[in-house]
Amino acid sequence: MVKVKAVIIGSGNIGTDLMMKMIKYPQNMELAAVVGIDPDSEGLAMAREHGIATTHEGIEGLKNMDCYKDIGIAFDATSAYAHKVHDEALRADGIQVVDLTPAAIGPFTVPTVNMEAHLDQPNVNMVTCGGQATIPMVAAVNRVSQVYYAEIVASVSSRSAGPGTRANIDEFTRTTARAIEEVGGAQKGKAIIILNPAEPPMIMRDTVFTLSETADEEVIRASVEAMVADVQKYVPGYRLKQEVQFERYRDNNKLRIPGMGEFTGVKTSIFLEVEGAGDYLPSYSGNLDIMTAAAKATGELLAARRLAA
Repeated sequence: MVKVKAVIIGSGNIGTDLMMKMIKYPQNMELAAVVGIDPDSEGLAMAREHGIATTHEGIEGLKNMDCYKDIGIAFDATSAYAHKVHDEALRADGIQVVDLTPAAIGPFTVPTVNMEAHLDQPNVNMVTCGGQATIPMVAAVNRVSQVYYAEIVASVSSRSAGPGTRANIDEFTRTTARAIEEVGGAQKGKAIIILNPAEPPMIMRDTVFTLSETADEEVIRASVEAMVADVQKYVPGYRLKQEVQFERYRDNNKLRIPGMGEFTGVKTSIFLEVEGAGDYLPSYSGNLDIMTAAAKATGELLAARRLAA
C-alpha cells in the first residue's frame, strides 16, 4: 500500500504518544522521522528503537535529513512560538501541517465536524483537548436544533496538566469558546477548565450544556449518540457518562440569561468521559489522548486526499 510520509516535530509527551499511535495503528501514513531538540529525550530514544530516523537539531536538522524531500504531512507538537517558525519553513516546501500547539495559524479542526472542509489547507489547528471532546457534542445538537448558547466544563487530572497547560489556562478558555462558535455552530460559547488533584487520578470528564431552539428531544438524542459513535472510531475511550438530559423552557417558563435576555427552547445536558488508550501516556490522561488521536485522524484524512489526487 502506498502511504504518505509524515514527521512528528516535538519529542515530548504529546509527540511521543502520537508516535506510538502511528506505530501501533498504522493506516495510510508512514512515520519517517521524529524531531526534537534534546538528544537525551525519551521520545527520540523510543523512535530509534522502532527504527525511525531522528534528529535533535530541530527544524534545521529535519531539513538536512534524507527523508525530508518525501515528507507530505508534519505534526507539530512543540509550542506556539516555535510553530510559527516551523509553519513558515514547512509550508514553503509544500508540506501540510497539523498543529497541536495553541498557535492557531490555520483553521480550527475537529475531525468529525469540519475536517472535510479543510483538506486543502496548508495548516490546520487541533484547538484544545476540551474543544476536541466537547465541540462534537455542540455540533451534534446544532445540526438538528440551532444552538444559541453552549457552555462546556472540562475537568482533567492535575497530573495530566503540564506546565504549558497551567501557563495557558486563559488561552485555553478563550480558544475553546471561540471554536465552540466557529466549529460547533453555537451563536455564543463559553468554556471552563478544572484541574482536579484527586488521587488516584480521575479520567477526563466533560459537561456540555446547550440552549437551542425547540426541537424533538429524541432527534437531539439520536444526533448526539451518532456523533459519539463517530468520535469513538478514533478515540475508543470516548463515551457518554449517562443519558442525555433535557429541560424545556416555554412562554410561561422562560430562562433568563445574563446578556442574552429571556430564552425559550430546549436545554440539553451532555455528560462525557474520555479514557486514554494508554499507548504512551497513562489512561487517565484522556485530555492528552484525545488530542493525539484527533491529530492522527486528521492526518489520515489529509493523507487520503493526497493519495487520491
